Parts: sequence; C-alpha cells; structure tokens
Amino acid sequence: MPQVDGNDKVCVDNLLTHSIMESISDGVFTVDGDWRVTSFNRAAENITGVKRENAIGRSCWEVFRADACETSCPLRRTLESGKPIINRNAYIINAKGERIPVSISTAILKDHDGKIIGGAETFRDLSVEEELKQQLHNSRREIVSHSPAMRNVMGMLPDVAASDATVVIHGETGTGKELLARAIHNLSLRRNKPFVAVNCGALPDTLLESELFGYRKGAFTDAKADKPGRFALAEGGTIFLDEIGDLSPVLQVKLLRVLQEKAYEPLGATDSVTANVRVITATHRDLDAMVECEEFRRDLYYRINVVRLDLPPLRERPEDVPLLADHFIRHFNRLRGVKISGLNPKALTLMQQYTFPGNVRELENIVERAFVLCHRGVILPEHLPAGIQNNQLAGSHCQPSGILKESAKSAEADAIIAALEKHHFNRVAAAEELGIHKSTLHRKIGRLNIKLPSRDGRSARRD
Repeated sequence: MPQVDGNDKVCVDNLLTHSIMESISDGVFTVDGDWRVTSFNRAAENITGVKRENAIGRSCWEVFRADACETSCPLRRTLESGKPIINRNAYIINAKGERIPVSISTAILKDHDGKIIGGAETFRDLSVEEELKQQLHNSRREIVSHSPAMRNVMGMLPDVAASDATVVIHGETGTGKELLARAIHNLSLRRNKPFVAVNCGALPDTLLESELFGYRKGAFTDAKADKPGRFALAEGGTIFLDEIGDLSPVLQVKLLRVLQEKAYEPLGATDSVTANVRVITATHRDLDAMVECEEFRRDLYYRINVVRLDLPPLRERPEDVPLLADHFIRHFNRLRGVKISGLNPKALTLMQQYTFPGNVRELENIVERAFVLCHRGVILPEHLPAGIQNNQLAGSHCQPSGILKESAKSAEADAIIAALEKHHFNRVAAAEELGIHKSTLHRKIGRLNIKLPSRDGRSARRD
C-alpha cells in the first residue's frame, strides 16, 4: 500500500470535506474572526440566490441578511458563549428580495491547536414546510368547527392528503363535502394543479359521459372540434365527483376502468388516454345499502372506498352553530360593506334549537337573508325565517305529552319491525326503505328495545 505523508493527508481531508459540503442540501457558510465569509457551499447559493464568488470576503450580514443579524445573531452568541445553537427558526432575504423561512444551527471553528479561528453556520430552507402549515391552517379556518367529530375528520386530513388514495366523503346535502375535498387537494402534492368538480347528479348520462371524458371531432352531429373532458382538465390534479351514488350502471363501468387502468376513451376516439388524476368522490346516499341492493357496483365501491370520511350533519354538532353564524356574518360584512355585530341572544337561541335540514348551506342562507332585512346592529328574531321563529312556539307551547311521546315511539318501533321483517332482517335493506343510515337503524333498535328474532325464527318484537 502506498504511503501518504502528512501534507497529502491534509489535502485528501480537505477534498473530502469539500465534497461533503457540496453534496448536502443544507446551506453552509463559515466566517473568520473579522466576520468575513470564508466558504459558501452550493446549497447556500441556491437558498440565498447569491453566487459563491460574490459572498466570499464580504461581511456575513451583507450576504445572509437574516432578521436575527440585527437583533440577536446566533453565530455571535455561539462565539461569545462557546455553546452551539441548534435549529433556531429565522428568516433571510434572498437576492430577489423574497423572505425565506430557515432553520439555523451554529458551531465554533478551531485550528489544530484548539484556537478559535471563526464560526460555521448551517441553514435549512423551510419554505415547503411553512407552505404546508399555511395550507393546513387555511383549510381548517375555512372548515369552521368546534365539534369533536369534525376535529377527528380534520386531524386525518394531512395523512389523507399526503397519500394519493381514492377518497369517498359521506354526508348529507349541505354539510360541506366539496369544501373538504378542496382542503384535501390544497394540502396534497397536487395542490399546484387543477381541482375540477363535477356534480354527477346534475346531468343526464349522455351529457355526463362527454363532460367527464370529452369527445373527438365528428363523434356526433354537433361535434365540430375536439373537446377535452373534466378528466383531461384535471390532469395532474384532482377531480371531485359529487353525488357518485347517482351514476348510472354504464358510467359506473367506465369510471371503474379509469380507476383500475388509469385510462379512458373520449367519445368517438379509437385510442385510450392516460389519466394522472386523483379521484375524490362524495355522496349523501348509503352506498352500503345500494351495493346490497345491486344498485351500485361492488367492485367500484371498493375502488372508491379506500379512505372514507364521514361529515356529521349540523344537527349533531349544535356547538358549531354560533361559530358558523359568526363566520358567515363576518363574510357578509366584508362582502356587503356593512357592519352587523352578531346575533342577539334570543335569535341565537332560536338558531341553536333549529335542526337545519339543509345543514351548513342552509345556515349560510339564513344569515344572508338576515342581511337583507338587517342593515346595522344585531340580527333579531324577526330577521330570521318564519320556520325558525315558529320552532320556538312549538317548543314552548306544544310539547307533546307523555302519552303522545309513547305513541310516537310505538309507531316508530312498529315501522322498523315491519321493514326488518319485510327484508328478512337485512338491516341494510331495511334502513334503505326507512330512509335512514344503517348505523342510525342500529341505534334506534337499541333505544326502542326492539328484540330481533332468535334462531328459532320467531318474529321481532318490542319489549
């Protein structure tokens, strides 16, 4: 083995150190005792936008331009205290004048005799992390809620967005399914690509197919030129298929092919088009029951149901009513240029007693209507729809007696038992006939003390 003398070893060590400094993604620079930059790696050039030859020899604060340079320089503190600083957050101004968030770490440089000859500072660009945090903050701010159920859904968003899995959002009309889909898109790596929404229940099959997949010139009489479909418009991004439960069997097959093969054929085309699109679906219908009744393809159901998010109706989260009302009041104040300070206590009580069959969308419409009648001050009960005002009268003067309550429970139990027996105790089918979710049916069976038949085949009964 060839011998290496001391000078050659120093050269090899320096070359190795230089190679490492140039290969890492963190910016690194060093200074001497006069705070002049003595080295500046490639990552430092990329993050600051300053060329190495323009940095070396200049004062570090002229190059780095961090907010900490003027107040509490981390590197100066390290050289004075002898203690390194690890991952301190700061901002620098790059060569374009842009404010870049960074994480700074510092260390002392010593020669072979242990004498301090300067300092070293590493800095990591946090722009991507900050952008993701802001996206998450904005998404959570748009979806206003204090409900534990909603907090669980929001807590899942970062993980759901980070994957490319197909998502189905279940919730009643007006609960904010599209808003949630947009939040997933805005948090994902596809956020800089299009988000395209399609209401599958709003168009007949013939139009919906051409809307989704587009068509080629000459595909039909009025096809004068090629037209891209929504999948093409969403290329690289996200397509949101609302009311997926309304798709016809024919379109279910075509959508299944897109999900399986990542390809589709425009109308009149002879070749397939690839689709790099994330699919998010939504429905207010019970897809489980539709699958059992063969109204929705089982294979398509499994394809879209990789991740399921359930949005609770507003009546199940009354604590959100004041929060949402305040959110919409601020929104319409900005939009209309007026100044409504809020709901008076009586109006707020009426709102909280209301069941909101139209969910959040109905609440927004109620607040907008109030702005038509109320121009300043607070929203009063008379500014609310008659149905909400009458709800108070029903609550205060028309409370059902114990006998009426028991009669209503008995009628409800009889209806459930009849539906169960009709469908041979298939709860999914019974729930579909009753117009409720299967989990709601399960709760009602327990609450009404309905005893299901034992194995000897006896009928259901109410104890």
